[in-house]
Amino acid sequence: MAAVCGRGPLAAALLRRGPAPGLRPVPRRYRYKEKWAATAPRIPCTRLALHHFDMSYSLQLKDLWPSVRAGLLCEQKYGALLNNFCADDYVTQELELMNATDFVSEGSKKAQQDAAAEEVRREESRSQEGHRKVRTVMQTETVTQAEMSPALRASISSNIKCYTYPRGDITRFRPARQDSLGLLDYYLMDAASLLPVLALNVQRGDLVLDLCAAPGGKTLALLQTGLCGHLAANDISISRTKRLYSILNSYIPKDIRETVSVTSYDGRDWDQLEGDTFHKVLVDVPCTTDRHSVMEEENNIFHKRRTKECQMLPMLQLQLLMAGILATKPGGEVVYSTCSLSSLQNECVIERAVDIAETQFNISVHVEDLSHFRMLFQDTFSFFSDCRLGELVLPHLTANFGPMYFCKLRRV
Repeated sequence: MAAVCGRGPLAAALLRRGPAPGLRPVPRRYRYKEKWAATAPRIPCTRLALHHFDMSYSLQLKDLWPSVRAGLLCEQKYGALLNNFCADDYVTQELELMNATDFVSEGSKKAQQDAAAEEVRREESRSQEGHRKVRTVMQTETVTQAEMSPALRASISSNIKCYTYPRGDITRFRPARQDSLGLLDYYLMDAASLLPVLALNVQRGDLVLDLCAAPGGKTLALLQTGLCGHLAANDISISRTKRLYSILNSYIPKDIRETVSVTSYDGRDWDQLEGDTFHKVLVDVPCTTDRHSVMEEENNIFHKRRTKECQMLPMLQLQLLMAGILATKPGGEVVYSTCSLSSLQNECVIERAVDIAETQFNISVHVEDLSHFRMLFQDTFSFFSDCRLGELVLPHLTANFGPMYFCKLRRV
């Protein structure tokens, strides 16, 4: 039996004598069992994000998800937001020679043409009904903005200029250059990020709040309108606010920068600082940043240490939107935006905010129709046609902008 168990006379003798000289038993407190979590290969955050999106977006987007997925995993397309404060005027000609076009002005032209065509149809209908006064086609081609529908007129009143390359053209823009005054000539950004700014429709003298402003692309676009009476740019992150300061210094003259106040408050508490104050509020909330989450490991919301933060995003987004609504004057407007495809972070947040405003604060909030954006900019972006509230830009290989969700609310 001893031989079977591996304990012969030699082993028994060694056990009686104790350990050999120089060999000491390991104290119990230094013994440990190697944990599986320490030895198992770590799953990249990007793979976790993609798996999560495969599970949720395949149900939400259905047959569109494979093409959207391919777009998310490919290089993003950019637009060049022209700096209206730049002293050099060669930039426009240079970009047009490169076959880039200003998608905002192209949308404006389309709006005017469609408004003129609609007026022609109306006049033809009136003439058939026996009306004596009939406008000619030439007169309708010179239709003024006052004759357009309010939705179309709102979309073409901006001074923003952003150049993009045509669908399927993946040419990259050169880096921005300084003009004679030291200001950069354009800012490279996802062109879809301008849609929330265009939807906000800033009017001359408006008091504007950008509640989650950093890193600063939308703040810069708001200043390009030249219409803000005062712009409050806030972001809770001090490090991101430094990036915002850098952009303002690189693109905006000093006298214009003096009309901007940059703060680092918790946006959820803004209504306690300045409630019922602003004509227009932009609430570009933190989200799962879908494109970044499937492409970059750094600062990824799907890291295992950020699981709780990821789960609480819809609550944070709702709190920020409510603060934006409460900061708006009666009759003012709020635009909510994310760079996520998730309906839980988009339409669901809007629906919940409208309900809370009514039941808890006795504030009536109306969701504005933005469907005209699809008509105006369908040549540049791919829109999701089944969005219940607001509009959603889908990434697509031929027009790889977005994702970008935006919805406009009016405080009644």
